[in-house]
Amino acid sequence: MRSHKLKYLCRIVGGGTPSKANEDFWKGDIPWVSPKDMKVFRIHDAQDHISAGAVIASATRIVPPSSVLIVVRSGILQHSIPVAINTVPVALNQDMKAFIPSADLQSEFLAYFISGSQQRLLARWRKEGATVESIEMEDLGNTTCPVPLREHQAKVVNFLDRETAKVDDLIAKKELLIERLKEIKKSAISRLATMGTCQTVTTRDSGIPCIGQTPNHWQLLRNKNLLREIDDRSSDGTEELLTVSHITGVSPRRENQQVTMFMAESNEGYKRCLPDDIVINTMWAWMGALGVSIYAGLVSPAYNVYRFKRKADPWYFHHLFRSPQYVAEIGRYSRGVWTSRLRLYPEEFLNMTSPVPPLEEQFKIALLIDEQNKAASKESEMVTSAIALLREYRSALISAAVTGQLDLRQHEAQLEALA
Repeated sequence: MRSHKLKYLCRIVGGGTPSKANEDFWKGDIPWVSPKDMKVFRIHDAQDHISAGAVIASATRIVPPSSVLIVVRSGILQHSIPVAINTVPVALNQDMKAFIPSADLQSEFLAYFISGSQQRLLARWRKEGATVESIEMEDLGNTTCPVPLREHQAKVVNFLDRETAKVDDLIAKKELLIERLKEIKKSAISRLATMGTCQTVTTRDSGIPCIGQTPNHWQLLRNKNLLREIDDRSSDGTEELLTVSHITGVSPRRENQQVTMFMAESNEGYKRCLPDDIVINTMWAWMGALGVSIYAGLVSPAYNVYRFKRKADPWYFHHLFRSPQYVAEIGRYSRGVWTSRLRLYPEEFLNMTSPVPPLEEQFKIALLIDEQNKAASKESEMVTSAIALLREYRSALISAAVTGQLDLRQHEAQLEALA
């Protein structure tokens, strides 16, 4: 099988961003493809559109249909190369490149070559020392690509279109299963936190709009009767720095990859919290950014720390406060003009009402939720592992097909025999 460098097989063109100051540039009908559009193999449109005047006045240009588009500058290049084929004329932003193949190379074959060789290509293409992950264009152009006869390329493409669609369908079903497991888990926690473990208990209206009915034998108490605000400041800022999010609850800042906020030069004056304290991220409480801390550490001065005034299982209240119903109630008590600017201040939180089961029942509910969480997490991990194996198989299948290591005739004969 012949091989040639990409720079001899394709014309490689880039893109640019028209001026945002000119609104007319962004009122056209030309799809302007950026990395956010690179989530499908074939691109028929883009989220943004520009005018013909924008093309003339900027570094972007029109890319003809059946070009191979890749992302060349993005954090996603740490682990993968987004690749797609445009079915209509498009323009590109500055973080994209397009390969316009010669007559010897079919676009889909090239796209599959890049898709099936991602890890090897990333190891060669990634630019060293860049502040943002990017591709070294010289190395890209000097990469050799197999070039079988056009007839064989078409067979490979047809085969991969068919087989990868099957794998993608399996992956999509398993991803949907993970989402269903999350919803089942969330629903179970919500039911236990607001109704308890008994299925036949008599109920009453809690008077809490977003919660509704609660068991008749539970108390309904203002949070100020359960908790008190703690404002204990660090004198030197040397304690463990914690963060609070709707995803992880209270966790060490150093372990939380979701947090992208800058680090202060000093944590002096930050608030101290102890294990079993409730910590609320005032700015994101309306999303459920709160929880029980298992750590003694520091949190932002903008957060609020609460300690129980009476005997309670903190983990029951952790699950209650993070349940969808209670988070909706937090939204009602939060202040702000826009949703994204809502704040839950101590006065409002302490004025909220919470259902309070007997202490022994709090323990049982928290224990049962913990057991269900572990079971759900184990099942999700198994499905996630299966997805990873399917993706590895998909990549290996593509690589074998485009490099000639897979005998398509033999594979098709095996499929016919199975049918």
